[in-house]
Amino acid sequence: MRVPLSWLREYVDLPVTETGRDVQAKLVAVGLEVETVEQIGAGLKGPLVVGQVLTIEELEGFKKPIRFCTVDVGSANGTGEPQEIVCGARNFSVGDKVVVVLPGAVLPGDFAIAARKTYGKTSHGMICSTDELGMGDDGTHGIIVLPPEHEVGTDAIELLQLVDEVLDIAVTPDRGYCLSMRGVARETAIAYGLPLRDPALLDVPAPNAYGYPVRVSDPIGCDRFTARTVVGLQPEARSPIWMQRRLQKAGMRPISLAVDVTNYVMLELGQPLHAYDRTRIDGPIGVRRAEQGEKLTTLDGTVRVLDAADLVITDNRGPIGLAGVMGGANTEIADAAEGAHTTEVVIEAAHFDAISIARTARRHKLASEASKRFERGVDPQAAAAAAQRTVDLLVLLAGGTAEAGVTEVTAPSGPRTITMAADHPDKVAGVAYGRETVVRRLQEVGCDVYGQDELLVTAPSWRPDLNEPNDLAEEVIRLEGYENLPSTLPTPPSGRGLTDRQRLHRRVGRALAGAGYVEALNYPFTGEAVLDQLGLDAEDARRRTVKLVNPLSDEEPSLRTTLLPGLLGALRRNDGRGSHDLALFETGLVFRPTGQETKPVRLPVDRRPSAEEIAALDAALPRQPRRAAVVLAGAREQAGWWGKGRPADWADSIEAARTIAREAGVDLTVRADQHAPWHPGRCAALYVTVDGEETLFGHAGELHPRVIKELHLPERTCAMEVELDVLERAVDGALQAPRISTFPVATQDVALVVGQEVPAADVERALHDGAGELLESLRLFDVFTGEQIGEGRKSLAYALRFRAGDRTLTVDEASAARDAAVALAAERTGAVLRGA
Repeated sequence: MRVPLSWLREYVDLPVTETGRDVQAKLVAVGLEVETVEQIGAGLKGPLVVGQVLTIEELEGFKKPIRFCTVDVGSANGTGEPQEIVCGARNFSVGDKVVVVLPGAVLPGDFAIAARKTYGKTSHGMICSTDELGMGDDGTHGIIVLPPEHEVGTDAIELLQLVDEVLDIAVTPDRGYCLSMRGVARETAIAYGLPLRDPALLDVPAPNAYGYPVRVSDPIGCDRFTARTVVGLQPEARSPIWMQRRLQKAGMRPISLAVDVTNYVMLELGQPLHAYDRTRIDGPIGVRRAEQGEKLTTLDGTVRVLDAADLVITDNRGPIGLAGVMGGANTEIADAAEGAHTTEVVIEAAHFDAISIARTARRHKLASEASKRFERGVDPQAAAAAAQRTVDLLVLLAGGTAEAGVTEVTAPSGPRTITMAADHPDKVAGVAYGRETVVRRLQEVGCDVYGQDELLVTAPSWRPDLNEPNDLAEEVIRLEGYENLPSTLPTPPSGRGLTDRQRLHRRVGRALAGAGYVEALNYPFTGEAVLDQLGLDAEDARRRTVKLVNPLSDEEPSLRTTLLPGLLGALRRNDGRGSHDLALFETGLVFRPTGQETKPVRLPVDRRPSAEEIAALDAALPRQPRRAAVVLAGAREQAGWWGKGRPADWADSIEAARTIAREAGVDLTVRADQHAPWHPGRCAALYVTVDGEETLFGHAGELHPRVIKELHLPERTCAMEVELDVLERAVDGALQAPRISTFPVATQDVALVVGQEVPAADVERALHDGAGELLESLRLFDVFTGEQIGEGRKSLAYALRFRAGDRTLTVDEASAARDAAVALAAERTGAVLRGA
C-alpha cells in the first residue's frame, strides 16, 4: 500500500515538522512494515508554470514531426513575452493549457533546463509530459493538457502536487484494513496519540424500496450488497488534478472519472467498488454461484470458463462480473476518449466471503486490487459509507444527480465478542500492563470493552483478525512497544550439541567447499518437463513425485526427487551470465513416495497430539532421504605459471564422491554403469559397504550429450549425486584419526594384464584384500593397451606402499605381501603379471 503523506495529513493532524521518515519510524514501532519512503519531486526546481499555447508551426524536413510553438507563460519568464519552445508531441492544440518548464529549472533526475538550439530553432524551455515530471502514467503518453480554468503563470509544482513523500507499506495478510488510507490513518493516529478524522463517518440514507433491484441467492458468499444510482453524468467531465495525482502516487493510473472515483474511494476507505453502465444492464442485478462451464468476458478482454465454486454478479443475460475480482466487459463504463459516453451508473458496494474470493482469484490467475482486499478482510459496515462517498463525488465532479432509491441487501449477523482475563496480556508478555492500559489500547483499535477482571471485548467490524484472547493480547503488546518487552536469554541444558548425523552433514559441506565447490541453495520443486529433459525412463522411480495442491508455479508442481535439476539450472544461469568455470554443490532432502503413504490426519489444536496421531501423520509423508550433489563445467584447474590447467571431467565428479566418503571414513567402490542422465560410457556407480554388503551410494560421471543439449548446458558438463543416509549407515563407529608410523615405507610396483572388460576397481579390491594389514595405500598410476599386451587386454600398473607400525619391513616381507596380493588378483580376475 502506497500512502502519500499529504493525503494522510487529511485524516490526522500530524506536526508540520514531521517527515516521512518520522512517520515511518512511528508506524514500524506499532507493527507496520514500512519498506521505503519515496521522495517524490526530490531535486525538482522551478520555474515550472501553467502556459497557454498561442501558435504552432509545423517544421518540415525532419525524420519525425517537429512543432515550433509560442506559449504564453504570463510574467513567469520576467518579460511577459511569449515563450518560444520546440516540441515533438502531437496531443495538444492552440489554446490548450500546458505545463511549461523554463530555463534555469531542474527536473527530476538532475536534468537542468537551458535555452538550446535544435531543429534550426532556439527552444527556451520545454512543454512537459508526465514522465518528464516523474508523475507516473496518466494514460496519454504525451504532453500534460490541463483543464482550461487554470490561470496562465500559476505555479505548476504546487498545482500538480509534484513534491511529496510516499510511504510504501508491506501489508501482511492479517492486517488487510491497512490497505486503505482509513486504516493507515487509524494506526498513525494511535502511534502519535492524536484524534482520527474517520472518512467513513458519513450521513447515509436508509435503504428503501426504490433502489435498483438486487437479488442475492448466496448469502454466505455475499452477506451485504449496497446499490446506488447516479444519473445525468456530464460526458466531458474529467477527474480533477488532485484526484489524478493521489491515484498516481498510490500506484494507480487515472482512466475516467467514474472509474477514478471508485478507485479513489477504495483507496480511501478500503471498500472495493464497481460501477456499471446502467444502460448496459439487463434487468435486476443478481449474486449467485456460477454454473459449471459458464463463460464470462472480463474487463481485461479474456474469456473465462467459470467454475461452479465461483461467485458471480449477473443480470438477465447471465454473468456480468466475477464477484470481488473483476467486472465483465459487457457492462463496462464507456471510454469517452473513444467517442462513447456513460451518463448513468449503478454503484456496487458489496461484502464477499474472503475464502471464496481468494480461491476464485487463484483459480483464474486473476489478482486484482479488489480481490487483494477482499481476501484479507474488508469492513462489511463500510459498504454503505463507500457507496455514499462515491455518489457524493460523482455528483460534485460530474454534475450528476443521485437517485433517491437506496438498495441494501444484508444477511443477519451479530458482533464478534471475545472474553478475556484483564491480565491475559500481562501473562503473555511478561509485563505488568494493568487493566487501564489494556482497556485503553483495545479501545484505540476500535474495540468496545466491558467488565473488570473478566473483559467482554467486541471486535470492530474492520478487524476480522481479532478472534481470540491472544489476538487481543498482541494488539496491546504491539501498541505498548515490542522494544519494551524484557529480554531474557534461555539457558540451554548442558550436554546437548549436534548429533552425529548433523556433524557428518556439516563435514560433508565443509569438505566440498574446501575442494573448490560453491554451495547453491535451490527451491525443492520440479516438473515433468525437466524429468523428460534428463532422459528418465517412464518406469524410473524419480518420476514418481509428490504433487502440491497449491504450487508456486504450474511448471514445477511437484517436490523434487533428485537434486540435479536445481543444480543444473543454477549452473546454466551462471554460465549464461559469463561465469564459465563452475563447480557447484548442494545438500538437501529429496522426496521419494513409496506408494504406501496413508491419508494424513488432521491434528487437534486444543491439545498436544498423541503419539498415535503423530505416527499417523508421519505415515502419510513420503520417504525424505538427504542427498548431496555436485555439478562441474569449464576449467577445473586454471592455467598459470604453475601449469597449463585442465578442464573438468568425469573423474572430478567421482573424486567429489571420494571426498564425501573420506569425511565419513568409508571406502568407496567405483564401477562402470549406465544410468540416466549420465553418458553410458562415462558413468560410474558408487558403492559403500553397509552391514557387510555393498550398497549403492550414488552415481557420478559426464552427462549425456542429449541431456546437455536439452538443458542448454556447457559441453562435457559432469555431475555426481549420492545419498548421505546410506553413507551414515556405512559409518562403523567413531571416525578414527590415522596413526603416523615413524618407520620407513616400502614401495612395490606391479603391472597386471587383464581383459578389457575387467573393471580396474575389481583388480584394486583384490590387491587390497590380498596384501593384508601391511598395505598402507594402493594407487593406479598407468593404464596401457597395445600390440604388446594383446587384443582385448589391458595393463594396469599399481604402486603399493607397505609399512608396519612397530618395525622396519624387510624386502622379503614386502615382496611376500605383494605376491599375496597378485595371487588373489589372479584368482579373482584372471590377472597375470606383465612380462611373466
